[in-house]
Amino acid sequence: MQILLALIFGAVVGLAAHFLLPHRELRGVVLSPFAGAAAAGVSWTVLTWAGIGSDSPVPWVVSILAPAVTTLVLIPAVSRVRRQADAELRARSGI
Repeated sequence: MQILLALIFGAVVGLAAHFLLPHRELRGVVLSPFAGAAAAGVSWTVLTWAGIGSDSPVPWVVSILAPAVTTLVLIPAVSRVRRQADAELRARSGI
């Protein structure tokens, strides 16, 4: 049941990253929260399998830090790739 809280934390961190990072118009609104929730869920699962229970603060801290790191790396990379693809398309189209 606690993994649900981790997923919600991850989605909220991802949503905040979506609105805080530039070039919002180049990516979908769901990408960042989904990436955050996935990072939180995977990290929580790995820590649980490693034997670290929810009574420890480690899974809680990691379920907030993992989505932050993931979205801060992934979202600018996706935006950069999209800008490059759009520029190449404009160049080929002669726009």
